[in-house]
Amino acid sequence: MTVDLRGPVNSASSRLRSVLPKLSESERRVALWVLENVDATIRHSMSAIAQATDVSDTTVLRMCRTAGFEGFTDLKLALAQEPRDTRDGAGNEPEASDLQAAARLFRAVAQAISDTQGVLNEATFTKALDLIAGARHILVGGVGGSGIVAQAFYQRCIRLGLRCDAPVDSQLQIMHSALVGPEDLVVVISYSGITSDPVLILQEAKARGAATLCITGNSASPLARLADVVLVSVSHEQGSEPMAAQIAQMTLIDALYSALVARNTERAQLTEERMVNAILPKSI
Repeated sequence: MTVDLRGPVNSASSRLRSVLPKLSESERRVALWVLENVDATIRHSMSAIAQATDVSDTTVLRMCRTAGFEGFTDLKLALAQEPRDTRDGAGNEPEASDLQAAARLFRAVAQAISDTQGVLNEATFTKALDLIAGARHILVGGVGGSGIVAQAFYQRCIRLGLRCDAPVDSQLQIMHSALVGPEDLVVVISYSGITSDPVLILQEAKARGAATLCITGNSASPLARLADVVLVSVSHEQGSEPMAAQIAQMTLIDALYSALVARNTERAQLTEERMVNAILPKSI
């Protein structure tokens, strides 16, 4: 069974959103302006965009290249080829009711999931699966909102019959990472990639020779630089705990789980049956 997770081949908007955490303040200003003014970007020159965002032409070009485009013309062509319904703009309308506020969140979640799939690299995804499937023991860490995602990852591992631990306390996570070895895998989840405890967990894991995997919204973060494999979740939200980003990370975890089930359906079914039978007596 083949699981196709290549997605919509990195749409221009998805690529721009995925690199926002990497950009300098001036480059980020350009990227956000482009995302909010796609049609104007397609029509105007690089100099006009630079003037509109109060930066130099070089800053616009540097932003384009950081996002993986050869230059500004390449970005414009990619934007012009996008379906109009993938572009931002609907979320900028004023909120007139509670339901519209809810609808705005639904759009943000849908966009985050679409963008996360759009930047998902097949080779990287496969390597992540190989690390999980081949690990003797898996340690999962995360704090705050990312701690919720870490617990979800732990539960998926248990459902697959994998040996896994996910202490809730961040100090315990660091202590556990001091006990891992070369046959183990340490998975850390952090949207920002700059929180100190997750970084300490991976530093300790690397020192012990364990394989490392992180799920983050910032592929240029200190956490990502420590990991052997980096899975990126993309969100256009502002704030320290963006809800759409958390849901995108949950979706990434479910994608890993589904692909691992597809690799060994018979074993997954047997494990599921054993767990269901174990808790069946608790049913009313």
